[in-house]
Amino acid sequence: MNLPFELAPSGLRVGDERVVAFLTTLSRKLLALGRRYPELASLGFFLRRAEIERQLSQLDGLRRPCGVVFHVPPANVDTVFVYSWALSALAGNTNVVRISPRAGAAARAILDVWHSIEDAVLARTQHFVTYDRDDELTAALSEAADLRVLWGGDNSVRALRRFPLAPHARDLTFPDRSSFAIVSVEGWRRATEAERRAAVEGFFNDAYWFDQAACSSPRGVFWVGDEDVSAEFRALLVAVAAEKKHVTEPAMAVRKRVSAYGAAADGHVSRIHLDSDAVTSLDTTTVLREWLGAGVFTHSRVSTLEEVIPRVVRKDQTVTHFGFSRDELLDFGVRSGVDRVVPFGSALTFSPVWDGFNLLAEFTKLTTVTV
Repeated sequence: MNLPFELAPSGLRVGDERVVAFLTTLSRKLLALGRRYPELASLGFFLRRAEIERQLSQLDGLRRPCGVVFHVPPANVDTVFVYSWALSALAGNTNVVRISPRAGAAARAILDVWHSIEDAVLARTQHFVTYDRDDELTAALSEAADLRVLWGGDNSVRALRRFPLAPHARDLTFPDRSSFAIVSVEGWRRATEAERRAAVEGFFNDAYWFDQAACSSPRGVFWVGDEDVSAEFRALLVAVAAEKKHVTEPAMAVRKRVSAYGAAADGHVSRIHLDSDAVTSLDTTTVLREWLGAGVFTHSRVSTLEEVIPRVVRKDQTVTHFGFSRDELLDFGVRSGVDRVVPFGSALTFSPVWDGFNLLAEFTKLTTVTV
């Protein structure tokens, strides 16, 4: 199949000033849209020149672009494709990014901004394509790639791996992941009313920006301590959801009800709390990692953080936290094997180190010169 564009070497270098300048302009324009789309403010902040230069300064060795990179981002999180593309462009690669036809309004706004910035070099080397199922095109793009970056569910990754790569090429995959929160009961009791409120607002942002479908959004909470204070947390979450004017569509309300009762029928839930249209709370002994609907959270009680560690599974990615000391979190992070341990409100903050991979390094190759 003949591709609708040429996938020639970009002629760009790692950290090329032309790319840095483009991303800086993109950052400024996205920040201006932050009031309408809050997730674009975070993206714009990430693309600031100071942040870009900080990331470049951390690269070691003699780096060069890896070549042609084919990105297949998920449809359920509108901003992931930009993070993936931007870091690869910063590495000097020619990029092709497949945008799902199901992408939301924020993704379309990003593309409008991208196309509004005139740059001949990037227009020639950076390609955003939208198509539904097209095995012939996917096969051609896969064959042309030096690196294929696959984001999404396990089934999506398996389906895309059916398309062969060139012998020298490789996949970088980000399959199904799940996340949860941990709260110290002692830390919660010590916190002021304002601190508790701020924590719950952060938790709301972590969970509701992408309807809890993002891999880093918490689906459950472990309460660490001997006292049950979850009722206060749940009441605050109901209040925050109402204040944020969160709307639960009828179809989602039905799904949440069915999922909650189904989990109870399967013996996983000891009690269901229908706190509000926006919040459904399930008393369990562990996190239910499948997506049960936007605003469904498990609540589990343990006496110590030590008891959480054996309940961590391979697919757990992000643990958001409140009320613990730095030493407690460092010990938990090392021993649990999760990829990220971040404060409430930071679950969706993208980092160039994602799922344990340093993306900027992954998007480059090392050259060894011996004199």
